[in-house]
Amino acid sequence: MKDSLLTRGVEKVIPKDLADKKLKSGKSLRLYLGIDPTGSKLHLGHSVPLRKLKQFADAGHHVIFLVGSFTAMIGDPSGQDKMREPLTKEDVEKNFESYKEQASKILDFNKDVEVVYNHEWLGKLSSAEMLNLTTHFTVQQMSQRDMFDKRLKKGDPVSVQEFLYPTLVAYDSVVLDVDFEVGGSDQEFNMLCGRTLQEKYGKREKFVLTTKLIEGTDGRKMSKSYENCVYLDDEPDDMYGKLMSINDNLISVYMECCTDLAISDQRSAISGAKAKKLKSELAHEIVRMYHNEEAADAAVENFDKVHKDKGIPEDIPEIKIEKGTLLVDALVSSGVCKSKSEARRNIEQGGVKIDDETVSSVEAIVEGECVVKVGKRKFLKMSC
Repeated sequence: MKDSLLTRGVEKVIPKDLADKKLKSGKSLRLYLGIDPTGSKLHLGHSVPLRKLKQFADAGHHVIFLVGSFTAMIGDPSGQDKMREPLTKEDVEKNFESYKEQASKILDFNKDVEVVYNHEWLGKLSSAEMLNLTTHFTVQQMSQRDMFDKRLKKGDPVSVQEFLYPTLVAYDSVVLDVDFEVGGSDQEFNMLCGRTLQEKYGKREKFVLTTKLIEGTDGRKMSKSYENCVYLDDEPDDMYGKLMSINDNLISVYMECCTDLAISDQRSAISGAKAKKLKSELAHEIVRMYHNEEAADAAVENFDKVHKDKGIPEDIPEIKIEKGTLLVDALVSSGVCKSKSEARRNIEQGGVKIDDETVSSVEAIVEGECVVKVGKRKFLKMSC
């Protein structure tokens, strides 16, 4: 594992020679991952830098988990084609509690990491100190960021507040005085700003380690807005089924970034029966990691029963409803769909079946005992 600290799941190490020198020194290094709790659900993409933190903690290094309790209220412009909606302090606190609960599936917050909050220093900066921070960066530097460049060319607004974001997160590095920072490859610009500012303030020289971004179940960047995420709190059957639906060319990178399974270059080029076998191995391992062995075994059995034997999984949830209830309402009240619009969309797209018959109308009602299937993996027994 020690040899893979700078390679497994890693996109870039900047500068590599500094990283090698620091690791070869044998000293315990200070590192951190900064997160802005702007959302409440974590997916496998989030797990990649979290797993990297865990690897360094296990290797004896001092790991810091930085909560962007101040910067989250501004919002990181990385990857955004429009301005973010501002968050309140209450939003941030609520999101972090959920974030921490899910991240605890990877990190032991009582042992592995030191948790800090950047409102403790950023909230205390005077106007003069804030202005002094901005002297170390230029408008031209900030304008070179892809998301700013695209929005400016389209004539879309870019707020001064957004321009300040990289400067503020760079100051986190100054305060923490770390040997290096870990983050997704979409955070490279922000982390390099921290490297620059740490040097300007006479702190230790910092290197940057970016982790790979993984694609979601539809081949696009894993994102809640694309509805292509494998969430860390997904139920075992749903998690397994989603993983079995990923493109074959993602098997190798998922194994590398999301598990400790052995990987090889050849796996990226496989297809057919071999790919299906490896994908099942991958899906079983990830369900085991976030649930347990028994749940993973059951997920495999249920998936095979549905997809190979065309059957119904064991122990599917059951609800009692009044006869004549709209199917849309039943899907929402049962929790199978999060909203009426989601339920209607599933029906309109032909993704809902009652007793293996495709539902064609959003006005469909439930008239008696039946088994409802939503998508490829969700089943529900209804009785009146």
